[in-house]
Amino acid sequence: MEKAYRIKKNNDFQKVYKKGKSVANRQFVVYTRKNKDLEHFRLGISVSKKLGNAVQRNRIKRAIRENFKVHKDDIIPIDLIVIARQPSKEMTTLQIQSSLEHVLKIAKVFNKRIK
Repeated sequence: MEKAYRIKKNNDFQKVYKKGKSVANRQFVVYTRKNKDLEHFRLGISVSKKLGNAVQRNRIKRAIRENFKVHKDDIIPIDLIVIARQPSKEMTTLQIQSSLEHVLKIAKVFNKRIK
């Protein structure tokens, strides 16, 4: 994922947490906040140390990033933070992808083309 598509700074994370809206399912929580400055989405990923060692956490983060690469053109310009919950550590990449698509549809971050 390119640098322009990432949220890295704590200040940016805090803005999305405080002023954004959240939706969730059992595996993920997604915070969204309108982004008026950019023409594309930005993504922040949070995976707690409670979910496992670095190998497990990085596997979850890679699966989340891969899902956003697939849907790169279908997401409206918005700031997103994805927080992985406990059940996500036992999931395969395809299960993570379908669960993440489900919660993103609830959050209404897709363009009208995706149903």
